[in-house]
Amino acid sequence: MAAKEEVKEAIDVSNLNDNFNEIVLFNDDVNTFDHVIETLVATCNHSYEQAEQCSILVHYKGKCSVKTGPYSDLKPRCSKLLEAGLSAEII
Repeated sequence: MAAKEEVKEAIDVSNLNDNFNEIVLFNDDVNTFDHVIETLVATCNHSYEQAEQCSILVHYKGKCSVKTGPYSDLKPRCSKLLEAGLSAEII
């Protein structure tokens, strides 16, 4: 019977939390699909198809995560979404 060997590796968890923030876009009854799609393409660097899929998810599910990354990158993007009249927050 072979002996099991445990390998423990130290990892720096301080950087892990920075990459787990996300911008969540919420559904509203005001903005058109075209406006949401154009805003996601311009603000979050989505392809047209990706932005279209996100807008459909937001419409039917009520919300959708549209961008993940460090908080410092997401804050200005979320601000631009809010300035465009969309409902979004960083979680």
